[in-house]
This record gives sequence, C-alpha cells and structure tokens, in this order.
Amino acid sequence: MTVNSITTGRIQSAIALASSKTGVDFDYLLGQAKLESGLNANAKAGTSSASGLYQFIEQSWLSVVKKHGAEHGMAWAANSIGQSASGKLSVGDAGTKAAILALRNDPGAASLMAAEYASDNKASLEGSLNRPASGTDLYMAHFMGLGGATKFLKTMQANPQASGAALFPAAARANHNVFYDKNNQPRTLSAIYDRFGDKLGGAAAGASATASATSYASQALDMDGSTVVTGSNESADDALAWATTAMNRFTGNTTQAAASILRPTPDTARLAYMMLARLGG
Repeated sequence: MTVNSITTGRIQSAIALASSKTGVDFDYLLGQAKLESGLNANAKAGTSSASGLYQFIEQSWLSVVKKHGAEHGMAWAANSIGQSASGKLSVGDAGTKAAILALRNDPGAASLMAAEYASDNKASLEGSLNRPASGTDLYMAHFMGLGGATKFLKTMQANPQASGAALFPAAARANHNVFYDKNNQPRTLSAIYDRFGDKLGGAAAGASATASATSYASQALDMDGSTVVTGSNESADDALAWATTAMNRFTGNTTQAAASILRPTPDTARLAYMMLARLGG
C-alpha cells in the first residue's frame, strides 16, 4: 500500500526512529499521525495552513523547527527563521520559507518535530498538572495548543462535568462535532477528553498490525536486503532455522496459515521477513 507515493512502511519507520531518538511513545505518535492525516504524508487541510503527516500549521511548524531543527540536521532551516517583537515567526527568503514548510511533508522531519513538540508539551503539562501526562493529554495539547490544553485539563480536574463549549466558545464553533454530541447537546470536559482518548487508542490499534510488520522488517533486513540481523541478535543461520521451523508448523494446515497471513502477529511478520531475506540472499 502506498500513500501518495510514500509507503506506509517508510512512514512507520520514520515514526519509530523519532520515537527512539526522543523517547516519545511510538503508539502515541502512530495514533496521532493516523488521526491527523490517515498516514498521508502529503495531506493538506482545506480550511487552514495545516499540512503533512501531523498537520502542523505554519507558525507551529516554524516554532518547533527553530527550537529543535538543529538537533536533527536542519540547522539551515532553524537559522533561517526569525522572530518579531510580537513573537511572530518568519523567513526572509521566500524560497527558503517554502523549503522549510515543505519539510512537513517529509515523514522523517515531520515525525521528529512532532515527537519534539510532544516532548516539550509533556514536560510543561506535567509541571502544571503535577502528574504524568498521558497520550490523550499530549493529543489535547496538539489539538488545542499548550495553553488551551492546560486550561482544559486543569478545569477538568476540578470540575469534569463542566461544559467544554462554555469554556472554549471559539473552539466549539470551529469544531462542533467535538464539543457537541449528535443531539446537539454540549459535551462535558470529561466526555470530550474520553472521546479523544478513544479515538487516539483506536487509531493506534488500527495501525498496529502494519506497524508490527514494519518494525520486524527494519530489524530483520539491512538496507540492501543481504544481511539478516534480528531484534534478538540472532545469527543469520539461527534466524533462518527459526523461519524453517515456523513454516513447518503451518504445513498441512492451510486454514491456520491463511488466518495468520490475514491477521499478522509479531511471529508471522518476522517469519515473512526471514523468508524474504532467504530468497533475497
């Protein structure tokens, strides 16, 4: 499967690398990308400047690149972003600005910046709330901005049954289905929060089978497909022996084999990539 010429495997590998480099939970980053863009690296919002895998608007993107770009090989971009006295970020050269904004559509850059943005929000939220920040908390910060999320979460701690629309009238007007139910009744802060949590969890779960296979692919093969290096640090011979044994378990049981292909597990994903490695060698 491809998404606008960028494979979902490449996207998930980029997310996995960003998670590894920043310590931000992989499932959270995967679920967020699924919700924001459907894992489409070239997604473009029709009503705002939001673009890319994580739907960064221009100012948010310039902000995170200015702060963290140099850490990840994008010093040229970070150093080109200036800030006015009012706090607005800008790039003097139009071509350079276009190139920086185009990075939102690069899975590697977008995933790294999304992870850094989440990490910054996590630290701030935990300081304000005096508790660990959950994935839902982080998604609230992405959706509402750090200030809005902090206000939302603090108010919810004190009064979970408060109306979200009353607290955020402008956001409610722009996102009616978030703040109101199907009967047009305003949702409580708790209900809004739980809804975001359910959507985030469902998005991560829906992408987990493919992500699992991708994870095993990156562990099983090097870039030219000639070397087997598994996550358990097995030798190539051991890995291929494991693959042969696993394949023999399916011999004569086509129902089990078909079910395993249709519903991949870490073991069957690993088996598939060991077999590909053997054929490629």
